[in-house]
Amino acid sequence: MSTTEAPLFDETRAHQFASAFNTIRDNIQQVIRGKQQVVEQTLLCLMSGGHVLVEDVPGVGKTLLAKALAASVGAKIGRIQFTPDLLPADVTGVNVWNRNTSTFEFRPGPVFTELVLADEINRASPKTQSALLEAMAESQVTVDGVTHTLSSPFMVVATQNPIEQEGTYPLPEAQLDRFQMKISVGYPARSDELQMLQTHEVDGVVKRLRPVASLQDIMTMTRMVTAVQIAPELRSYLIDLADASRRHQAVALGLSPRGTLSLQRVARARAASQGRIYVTDDDIKAMATSVMAHRVLIKPEAGLQGVTSVDVVQDVLRAVPIPYDRK
Repeated sequence: MSTTEAPLFDETRAHQFASAFNTIRDNIQQVIRGKQQVVEQTLLCLMSGGHVLVEDVPGVGKTLLAKALAASVGAKIGRIQFTPDLLPADVTGVNVWNRNTSTFEFRPGPVFTELVLADEINRASPKTQSALLEAMAESQVTVDGVTHTLSSPFMVVATQNPIEQEGTYPLPEAQLDRFQMKISVGYPARSDELQMLQTHEVDGVVKRLRPVASLQDIMTMTRMVTAVQIAPELRSYLIDLADASRRHQAVALGLSPRGTLSLQRVARARAASQGRIYVTDDDIKAMATSVMAHRVLIKPEAGLQGVTSVDVVQDVLRAVPIPYDRK
Protein backbone atom coordinates (compact mmCIF):
# COMPACT_ATOMS: atom_id res chain seq x y z
CA MET A 1 0.00 0.00 0.00
CA SER A 2 1.42 3.36 -1.00
CA THR A 3 2.04 5.76 1.87
CA THR A 4 2.48 8.89 -0.26
CA GLU A 5 -1.07 9.16 -1.57
CA ALA A 6 -3.64 11.25 0.22
CA PRO A 7 -5.88 9.06 2.33
CA LEU A 8 -8.95 9.63 0.17
CA PHE A 9 -11.29 6.71 0.61
CA ASP A 10 -12.95 5.30 -2.50
CA GLU A 11 -13.88 1.76 -3.53
CA THR A 12 -10.36 0.99 -4.74
CA ARG A 13 -8.68 2.07 -1.52
CA ALA A 14 -11.36 0.32 0.49
CA HIS A 15 -10.41 -2.95 -1.17
CA GLN A 16 -6.72 -2.21 -0.54
CA PHE A 17 -7.50 -1.57 3.11
CA ALA A 18 -9.45 -4.82 3.42
CA SER A 19 -6.68 -6.78 1.70
CA ALA A 20 -3.99 -5.35 4.00
CA PHE A 21 -6.20 -5.93 7.05
CA ASN A 22 -6.77 -9.58 6.11
CA THR A 23 -3.06 -10.13 5.49
CA ILE A 24 -2.12 -8.85 8.95
CA ARG A 25 -4.94 -10.82 10.57
CA ASP A 26 -3.90 -14.07 8.88
CA ASN A 27 -0.29 -13.53 9.92
CA ILE A 28 -1.26 -13.11 13.58
CA GLN A 29 -3.48 -16.18 13.37
CA GLN A 30 -0.44 -18.31 12.69
CA VAL A 31 0.18 -17.86 16.43
CA ILE A 32 -3.27 -17.05 17.84
CA ARG A 33 -5.25 -19.94 16.42
CA GLY A 34 -9.03 -20.11 16.23
CA LYS A 35 -9.57 -16.59 17.58
CA GLN A 36 -10.37 -14.62 14.44
CA GLN A 37 -12.80 -12.26 16.16
CA VAL A 38 -10.32 -11.45 18.92
CA VAL A 39 -7.54 -10.77 16.42
CA GLU A 40 -9.82 -8.64 14.26
CA GLN A 41 -11.02 -6.58 17.22
CA THR A 42 -7.43 -5.91 18.30
CA LEU A 43 -6.51 -4.81 14.77
CA LEU A 44 -9.59 -2.59 14.54
CA CYS A 45 -8.52 -0.96 17.78
CA LEU A 46 -5.04 -0.31 16.39
CA MET A 47 -6.33 1.12 13.13
CA SER A 48 -8.79 3.40 14.87
CA GLY A 49 -6.06 4.83 17.09
CA GLY A 50 -7.20 3.24 20.35
CA HIS A 51 -5.99 1.06 23.21
CA VAL A 52 -7.27 -2.36 24.24
CA LEU A 53 -7.74 -4.08 27.59
CA VAL A 54 -7.57 -7.87 27.40
CA GLU A 55 -9.16 -9.52 30.43
CA ASP A 56 -8.98 -13.28 30.79
CA VAL A 57 -7.63 -16.17 32.81
CA PRO A 58 -3.90 -17.00 32.66
CA GLY A 59 -2.43 -18.95 29.78
CA VAL A 60 -4.93 -18.23 26.99
CA GLY A 61 -2.61 -16.05 24.88
CA LYS A 62 -3.11 -12.45 26.05
CA THR A 63 0.60 -11.62 26.00
CA LEU A 64 1.13 -13.68 22.86
CA LEU A 65 -1.53 -11.63 21.08
CA ALA A 66 0.33 -8.38 21.75
CA LYS A 67 3.67 -9.83 20.67
CA ALA A 68 2.23 -11.30 17.47
CA LEU A 69 0.60 -7.97 16.62
CA ALA A 70 3.86 -6.09 17.09
CA ALA A 71 5.78 -8.64 15.03
CA SER A 72 3.26 -8.49 12.18
CA VAL A 73 3.51 -4.72 11.71
CA GLY A 74 7.19 -4.27 12.54
CA ALA A 75 6.51 -2.35 15.75
CA LYS A 76 8.80 -2.08 18.74
CA ILE A 77 7.16 -3.49 21.85
CA GLY A 78 7.85 -2.32 25.38
CA ARG A 79 6.72 -4.69 28.09
CA ILE A 80 5.86 -3.43 31.56
CA GLN A 81 5.27 -6.09 34.19
CA PHE A 82 2.98 -4.31 36.63
CA THR A 83 3.68 -5.13 40.27
CA PRO A 84 2.71 -3.45 43.55
CA ASP A 85 6.17 -1.86 43.91
CA LEU A 86 6.28 -0.46 40.36
CA LEU A 87 6.79 3.32 40.29
CA PRO A 88 5.47 5.85 37.74
CA ALA A 89 9.06 6.57 36.67
CA ASP A 90 9.42 2.88 35.77
CA VAL A 91 6.72 3.49 33.17
CA THR A 92 7.41 6.96 31.81
CA GLY A 93 11.14 7.36 32.36
CA VAL A 94 13.30 9.47 34.63
CA ASN A 95 15.76 12.38 34.54
CA VAL A 96 19.30 11.29 35.47
CA TRP A 97 22.16 13.56 36.41
CA ASN A 98 25.05 13.39 33.95
CA ARG A 99 28.28 14.23 35.77
CA ASN A 100 30.19 14.80 32.55
CA THR A 101 27.85 17.48 31.21
CA SER A 102 26.52 18.67 34.58
CA THR A 103 22.98 18.41 33.25
CA PHE A 104 19.97 16.18 33.70
CA GLU A 105 19.32 13.74 30.87
CA PHE A 106 15.99 12.09 30.24
CA ARG A 107 16.06 8.32 30.03
CA PRO A 108 12.83 7.15 28.36
CA GLY A 109 10.80 4.40 29.95
CA PRO A 110 9.20 1.43 28.17
CA VAL A 111 6.21 3.58 27.24
CA PHE A 112 8.36 5.12 24.49
CA THR A 113 7.61 2.38 21.95
CA GLU A 114 4.97 1.91 19.28
CA LEU A 115 3.22 -0.84 21.24
CA VAL A 116 3.21 -1.06 25.03
CA LEU A 117 2.30 -4.33 26.71
CA ALA A 118 1.02 -3.46 30.17
CA ASP A 119 0.98 -6.93 31.69
CA GLU A 120 -1.32 -7.47 34.70
CA ILE A 121 -2.06 -3.77 34.90
CA ASN A 122 -4.35 -4.16 37.92
CA ARG A 123 -1.45 -5.31 40.12
CA ALA A 124 0.14 -1.87 40.24
CA SER A 125 -0.92 0.92 42.59
CA PRO A 126 -3.38 3.56 41.34
CA LYS A 127 -0.53 6.11 41.25
CA THR A 128 1.42 3.96 38.81
CA GLN A 129 -1.67 3.08 36.78
CA SER A 130 -2.37 6.79 36.36
CA ALA A 131 1.08 7.25 34.81
CA LEU A 132 -0.44 5.78 31.67
CA LEU A 133 -3.41 8.18 31.59
CA GLU A 134 -1.66 11.07 29.84
CA ALA A 135 0.13 8.69 27.48
CA MET A 136 -3.09 6.97 26.44
CA ALA A 137 -5.14 10.14 26.09
CA GLU A 138 -2.62 12.48 24.48
CA SER A 139 0.30 10.31 23.25
CA GLN A 140 2.70 12.20 25.47
CA VAL A 141 4.16 12.09 28.98
CA THR A 142 5.28 14.91 31.25
CA VAL A 143 8.29 14.36 33.52
CA ASP A 144 9.51 17.15 35.82
CA GLY A 145 7.47 19.69 33.89
CA VAL A 146 8.84 18.72 30.48
CA THR A 147 6.51 17.14 27.92
CA HIS A 148 7.82 14.31 25.75
CA THR A 149 5.95 13.15 22.65
CA LEU A 150 5.45 9.42 22.18
CA SER A 151 5.85 7.32 19.06
CA SER A 152 3.30 7.27 16.29
CA PRO A 153 1.45 4.98 16.03
CA PHE A 154 1.13 4.33 19.74
CA MET A 155 -1.02 1.62 21.31
CA VAL A 156 -1.35 0.16 24.78
CA VAL A 157 -2.35 -3.49 25.09
CA ALA A 158 -3.10 -4.07 28.77
CA THR A 159 -3.89 -7.44 30.33
CA GLN A 160 -5.51 -8.39 33.59
CA ASN A 161 -6.68 -11.53 35.34
CA PRO A 162 -10.38 -11.38 36.34
CA ILE A 163 -10.27 -14.12 38.96
CA GLU A 164 -7.38 -13.05 41.20
CA GLN A 165 -8.47 -10.22 43.49
CA GLU A 166 -5.89 -10.39 46.27
CA GLY A 167 -3.12 -7.87 45.77
CA THR A 168 -4.85 -6.12 42.90
CA TYR A 169 -6.12 -2.57 42.40
CA PRO A 170 -9.21 -2.45 40.16
CA LEU A 171 -8.90 0.10 37.38
CA PRO A 172 -10.95 3.23 38.14
CA GLU A 173 -13.60 4.42 35.69
CA ALA A 174 -11.35 7.23 34.40
CA GLN A 175 -8.68 4.69 33.46
CA LEU A 176 -11.13 2.23 31.92
CA ASP A 177 -12.59 4.99 29.76
CA ARG A 178 -9.17 5.46 28.12
CA PHE A 179 -9.38 1.96 26.70
CA GLN A 180 -11.22 1.99 23.42
CA MET A 181 -12.15 -1.66 23.74
CA LYS A 182 -12.17 -4.45 26.30
CA ILE A 183 -12.01 -7.99 24.96
CA SER A 184 -11.62 -11.56 26.19
CA VAL A 185 -9.62 -14.28 24.45
CA GLY A 186 -11.29 -17.38 25.88
CA TYR A 187 -10.24 -21.01 25.72
CA PRO A 188 -9.44 -22.44 22.27
CA ALA A 189 -11.52 -25.07 20.51
CA ARG A 190 -10.30 -28.66 20.75
CA SER A 191 -8.95 -28.72 17.18
CA ASP A 192 -7.06 -25.45 17.68
CA GLU A 193 -5.56 -26.66 20.95
CA LEU A 194 -4.38 -29.84 19.20
CA GLN A 195 -2.63 -27.70 16.58
CA MET A 196 -0.99 -25.69 19.35
CA LEU A 197 0.43 -28.88 20.85
CA GLN A 198 2.14 -29.53 17.52
CA THR A 199 3.45 -26.02 16.81
CA HIS A 200 3.77 -24.04 20.04
CA GLU A 201 5.93 -26.36 22.12
CA VAL A 202 9.04 -25.12 20.37
CA ASP A 203 10.26 -21.78 21.71
CA GLY A 204 10.26 -18.74 19.44
CA VAL A 205 6.87 -19.18 17.80
CA VAL A 206 6.45 -15.38 17.61
CA LYS A 207 10.03 -14.87 16.42
CA ARG A 208 9.19 -16.87 13.33
CA LEU A 209 6.59 -14.27 12.32
CA ARG A 210 7.70 -11.76 9.71
CA PRO A 211 6.23 -8.26 9.27
CA VAL A 212 3.57 -8.15 6.58
CA ALA A 213 2.94 -4.41 6.93
CA SER A 214 4.96 -1.39 7.97
CA LEU A 215 4.24 1.26 10.56
CA GLN A 216 3.74 3.71 7.71
CA ASP A 217 1.05 1.40 6.34
CA ILE A 218 -0.68 1.40 9.74
CA MET A 219 -0.55 5.19 9.95
CA THR A 220 -2.01 5.49 6.45
CA MET A 221 -4.79 3.04 7.28
CA THR A 222 -5.54 4.95 10.49
CA ARG A 223 -5.97 8.16 8.51
CA MET A 224 -8.14 6.35 5.97
CA VAL A 225 -10.51 5.20 8.70
CA THR A 226 -11.47 8.81 9.43
CA ALA A 227 -12.57 9.17 5.79
CA VAL A 228 -15.11 6.34 5.96
CA GLN A 229 -18.59 7.79 5.48
CA ILE A 230 -21.16 7.68 8.26
CA ALA A 231 -24.70 8.91 7.65
CA PRO A 232 -26.23 11.57 9.94
CA GLU A 233 -28.91 9.04 10.91
CA LEU A 234 -26.26 6.65 12.20
CA ARG A 235 -24.62 9.42 14.21
CA SER A 236 -28.01 10.00 15.81
CA TYR A 237 -28.22 6.26 16.44
CA LEU A 238 -24.89 6.43 18.30
CA ILE A 239 -26.21 9.25 20.47
CA ASP A 240 -29.41 7.31 21.15
CA LEU A 241 -27.38 4.28 22.29
CA ALA A 242 -25.32 6.43 24.62
CA ASP A 243 -28.40 8.15 26.03
CA ALA A 244 -30.19 4.83 26.57
CA SER A 245 -27.18 3.47 28.47
CA ARG A 246 -27.23 6.50 30.77
CA ARG A 247 -30.95 6.16 31.49
CA HIS A 248 -30.97 2.40 32.06
CA GLN A 249 -32.43 1.61 35.48
CA ALA A 250 -29.54 -0.68 36.44
CA VAL A 251 -26.82 1.81 35.52
CA ALA A 252 -25.02 4.28 37.78
CA LEU A 253 -22.74 5.55 35.02
CA GLY A 254 -23.47 5.23 31.31
CA LEU A 255 -21.46 5.64 28.13
CA SER A 256 -19.26 8.73 28.09
CA PRO A 257 -18.88 11.07 25.09
CA ARG A 258 -15.39 9.60 24.65
CA GLY A 259 -17.05 6.21 24.43
CA THR A 260 -19.45 7.42 21.75
CA LEU A 261 -16.52 8.73 19.70
CA SER A 262 -14.71 5.42 20.20
CA LEU A 263 -17.70 3.45 18.94
CA GLN A 264 -17.88 5.62 15.83
CA ARG A 265 -14.16 5.18 15.12
CA VAL A 266 -14.24 1.41 15.55
CA ALA A 267 -17.39 1.11 13.42
CA ARG A 268 -15.62 3.03 10.68
CA ALA A 269 -12.59 0.76 10.95
CA ARG A 270 -14.81 -2.32 10.72
CA ALA A 271 -16.50 -1.00 7.59
CA ALA A 272 -13.11 -0.36 5.98
CA SER A 273 -11.88 -3.84 6.95
CA GLN A 274 -14.78 -5.28 4.97
CA GLY A 275 -14.02 -3.19 1.91
CA ARG A 276 -16.81 -0.66 2.37
CA ILE A 277 -16.60 3.13 2.24
CA TYR A 278 -19.59 3.62 4.52
CA VAL A 279 -20.71 2.52 7.98
CA THR A 280 -23.83 0.42 8.53
CA ASP A 281 -25.82 -0.18 11.70
CA ASP A 282 -24.39 -3.71 11.74
CA ASP A 283 -20.89 -2.24 12.18
CA ILE A 284 -22.07 -0.32 15.23
CA LYS A 285 -23.95 -3.24 16.76
CA ALA A 286 -21.06 -5.66 16.16
CA MET A 287 -18.63 -3.46 18.10
CA ALA A 288 -21.01 -2.09 20.76
CA THR A 289 -20.33 -4.62 23.51
CA SER A 290 -16.53 -4.39 23.27
CA VAL A 291 -16.61 -0.60 23.30
CA MET A 292 -19.48 0.06 25.73
CA ALA A 293 -19.56 -2.67 28.38
CA HIS A 294 -16.43 -1.69 30.33
CA ARG A 295 -17.62 1.93 30.44
CA VAL A 296 -21.00 1.06 31.99
CA LEU A 297 -21.02 1.08 35.79
CA ILE A 298 -23.72 -1.10 37.34
CA LYS A 299 -25.58 -0.02 40.49
CA PRO A 300 -24.67 -2.19 43.50
CA GLU A 301 -28.23 -3.40 43.96
CA ALA A 302 -28.45 -4.42 40.31
CA GLY A 303 -25.13 -6.22 40.58
CA LEU A 304 -26.42 -8.22 43.52
CA GLN A 305 -29.27 -9.39 41.28
CA GLY A 306 -26.79 -10.68 38.72
CA VAL A 307 -27.07 -7.86 36.18
CA THR A 308 -23.84 -7.28 34.23
CA SER A 309 -22.69 -4.45 31.99
CA VAL A 310 -22.90 -6.80 29.01
CA ASP A 311 -26.57 -7.43 29.85
CA VAL A 312 -27.17 -3.68 29.87
CA VAL A 313 -25.54 -3.20 26.46
CA GLN A 314 -27.68 -5.98 25.00
CA ASP A 315 -30.79 -4.37 26.53
CA VAL A 316 -29.82 -1.04 24.97
CA LEU A 317 -29.24 -2.58 21.53
CA ARG A 318 -32.66 -4.24 21.67
CA ALA A 319 -34.44 -1.12 22.94
CA VAL A 320 -33.02 1.48 20.54
CA PRO A 321 -34.43 1.15 17.02
CA ILE A 322 -32.05 1.45 14.11
CA PRO A 323 -32.66 4.56 11.96
CA TYR A 324 -34.14 2.65 9.05
CA ASP A 325 -36.90 1.27 11.27
CA ARG A 326 -38.07 4.80 12.06
CA LYS A 327 -39.18 5.58 8.53
